[in-house]
Amino acid sequence: MFDALSDRLRRTLGTLTGRGRVSEADVDAALREVRLALLEADVNFRVVRDFIGRVRERAVGAEILHSLTAGQQVVKIVHEELTALLSAGDRTFHLAGSPAVVVLAGLQGSGKTTTAAKLARQVVKLGRRPLLVAADPYRPAAADQLETLGAGLGLPVHRAAVGTPVVEIVRGGVEAARRGGRDVVIVDTAGRLTVDEELMRELAALVAAVKPVETLLVVDAMTGQESVAVAQAFEATVPLTGLVLTKIDGDARGGAALSISAVTGLPVKFIGTGEKSDALEVFHPDRLAGRILGMGDILTLVERAQETFDQQQAAKLEEKFRRATFTLDDMLDQLQQVQKMGPLGQILGMIPGLGGMAREAEAAVDRGELRRVEAIIRSMTPRERRDPTILNASRRRRIAAGSGTTLTDVNRLVKQFAEMQKLMKQLAGAGRRGPAGLLGRR
Repeated sequence: MFDALSDRLRRTLGTLTGRGRVSEADVDAALREVRLALLEADVNFRVVRDFIGRVRERAVGAEILHSLTAGQQVVKIVHEELTALLSAGDRTFHLAGSPAVVVLAGLQGSGKTTTAAKLARQVVKLGRRPLLVAADPYRPAAADQLETLGAGLGLPVHRAAVGTPVVEIVRGGVEAARRGGRDVVIVDTAGRLTVDEELMRELAALVAAVKPVETLLVVDAMTGQESVAVAQAFEATVPLTGLVLTKIDGDARGGAALSISAVTGLPVKFIGTGEKSDALEVFHPDRLAGRILGMGDILTLVERAQETFDQQQAAKLEEKFRRATFTLDDMLDQLQQVQKMGPLGQILGMIPGLGGMAREAEAAVDRGELRRVEAIIRSMTPRERRDPTILNASRRRRIAAGSGTTLTDVNRLVKQFAEMQKLMKQLAGAGRRGPAGLLGRR
């Protein structure tokens, strides 16, 4: 979602960091480009005006302009102000009470039902035992969908007959949670195509009856400034405690995500980054600001890796690297593990300096290059995977035919793997020689 904005901001701010001292005119020229980039990304114009004003006020100070690292300091100011822009309200996810009731509200199609399941998964990771409540009495498919998602996570779902009043459904869910020893209740409410009085009255009655500790508005980040208007309309009637921004992985302009907290004062507590049940992240303003400015997001990358990779498996892999015994089986296993962490473009975007490669990586995935690599390796015999040096011309032709690829694809993979093994042996040898070896001393 932020690719276009990120590319433009990186290019603009790069003109400042590429020099030593900068003048006030340099700062103004860069900020004009930043202003245009934000407006074109659909950021609210008042938010843009205030943001640019704050950055300029800090950036044209004498201590900045006369510094030898003025460009870097201006980028630091932009990062800090962008973080502040995203930091409204109390972003803590509260789970007080037994059971703690969390209500999800929002328009139809915003992703409430899938968000309920994703949030339940987050709650399980916190050591809690959630119960999902299907509180949409008008659309049986909503309850069916929630039951399917709950079953995939091994979690119970409370539902009632069509036509049961919403308040009664939720009260029944709270009682079921108490009886079943569940300490968190996550309520998936009904939505509408647009904001209407009936929806608001229903939500207000529900909130008044069960007094949730969290009432989160689920907002589709792809709807642009309309999402800001929706948040304002809901907050005028229902005491919201925060926002969940969904479809951040979409290709729409990301301005609404940057505007919504600044305009409404509501904190963003979670962001949805995909369709899978693990594609919900706790919102960290500084991390998103870093991603947008191309500074990466190492902390989120490490958290994803810790969730995805098995520690014992990682230790075995480290030993194989050290002994230079890494095989094509290991390579296939690592490709599968990395793909579990999320879209490759997202992962590269979290590594400082590699944000610009994200689109190329996504394009490679779209072209099926990772699938081709997997197909080629799976078409090899166990012996060939362990020792690719035995791959003569006839074997390679057989592998190409079996994997539905070309001989060129097979040759390319074998060559890349040979280069990887060579590098591992060099690193292993340097490690045995100690620091001198790593520095290339003879």
